[in-house]
Amino acid sequence: MARAQKGKVKPHVKKGDMVALTKNITASQGGEDRERGYVGKVLRVFPERGRVIVEGVNLRIRHTKPNQAYPQGGRVQREASIHLSNVQPVDSNGEPARVGRKWIEDPETGRGQWVRYAKTTGEELD
Repeated sequence: MARAQKGKVKPHVKKGDMVALTKNITASQGGEDRERGYVGKVLRVFPERGRVIVEGVNLRIRHTKPNQAYPQGGRVQREASIHLSNVQPVDSNGEPARVGRKWIEDPETGRGQWVRYAKTTGEELD
C-alpha cells in the first residue's frame, strides 16, 4: 500500500521505472490487451490521482482536430492511465517486487535520505 501524506498517496514508482503489470488490462477502444506480467516503462506519474501511464498499456484512440503535429487531424492512439495498485517495480532478476523505504545516511557528509528498495532482493531501486 502506498504511503499517505497530507491526504495524498505517495507512489511506489517513479518516472522511468520498469514495472510489471499485476492485473490484466483490457483496452476496449481498439487498442491491444496487456496480460499480467507485461513489463513496460513508466512515462508519467499522477500522485494526486494515484495513477500512472505505462508505455504500451491501456491504449486509447483520441480524435484530434488538425494542428501542427497532425495537419490532417484524425485518430491518434495514446496511452491512458492505470491505477498504481496494478503495477509493481521490477528488480534486477526481472521479477515484480514489493517496495520498502529505508533511511540511508552518507558517512562522509552525515546527511541522509529515504531510498526505495526491493523487498525480494534488498537492492536499492533509486
